[in-house]
Amino acid sequence: MDLKIENMTCGGCAKSVTKAIQSVDPDAGIETNPATRTVKVETTATAAALQKVLEEAGYPATTNETEAAS
Repeated sequence: MDLKIENMTCGGCAKSVTKAIQSVDPDAGIETNPATRTVKVETTATAAALQKVLEEAGYPATTNETEAAS
């Protein structure tokens, strides 16, 4: 799953994003790229669950995944 996180601008932000994702799925594979403000996530969690926890952490995310439910 590819996420776009406009507020992730540095390594500290990337750590916060990683921590938020791991709160939903501790075993998630996470690859952050603050330069492009993107995150690749291999997870069993839904896009909606990740977007909710990231928004709560102050890092609203958009996704290209079609399963992103409301």
